[in-house]
Amino acid sequence: MAGLRRVAGGMALLAALLIAGGVSCSSRSCGRIGQGVLQTVSTVADYIVATVSAQPATGRQMPSLSGAVEWLNAPPLSAESLRGKVVLVDFWTYECVNCLHALPYVNQWAKKYARDGLVVIGVHTPEYAEEKIPDNVRRQVRRLDIDYPVAVDSNYSIWRAFDNQFWPAHYLIDAKGQVRYSHFGEGAYAEQEKVIQALLEEARGAGPLDNPG
Repeated sequence: MAGLRRVAGGMALLAALLIAGGVSCSSRSCGRIGQGVLQTVSTVADYIVATVSAQPATGRQMPSLSGAVEWLNAPPLSAESLRGKVVLVDFWTYECVNCLHALPYVNQWAKKYARDGLVVIGVHTPEYAEEKIPDNVRRQVRRLDIDYPVAVDSNYSIWRAFDNQFWPAHYLIDAKGQVRYSHFGEGAYAEQEKVIQALLEEARGAGPLDNPG
């Protein structure tokens, strides 16, 4: 997702340079053209980010959660301490529009399934400099009413451990500590909730499912 946003930024910069350096038009018409180009670039980038398809991620153990500069709402968690729980890891950052669109669903699942054994972990991995500052992250976590644990991953330690490349990215881990499902971008919320339910049922002793997704 970072790459897509950088491409969009490059397109917008190119459009601005063309308008400033070579296009003959009035200031008002240039302004309209510039705004139109920037809006189109933003819309296209948001569409691409929002429609990235879900990718299965089965057969590997949950990567390490170590390396966060700070944990919010909880003491530091580890893959080992989470054995026996179904875990949803949500990679996000507070200036990512697509992340903010997905957050209400993540928040709802955290509250709805906590008693059933679901642990939601937000991994806040920054894209911009201001998002690396723990105080800024802390304020946004309060503002967004996030009560579940949040790892402040300013050094990209957890991001690299998961070999993640996207915002938002959701990873579902079963009670045995295996990554069973992943989804990148917005959407597929009903599908993701069904996977959560299936993994929780499996954890209660119903036996392994062939394909929870």
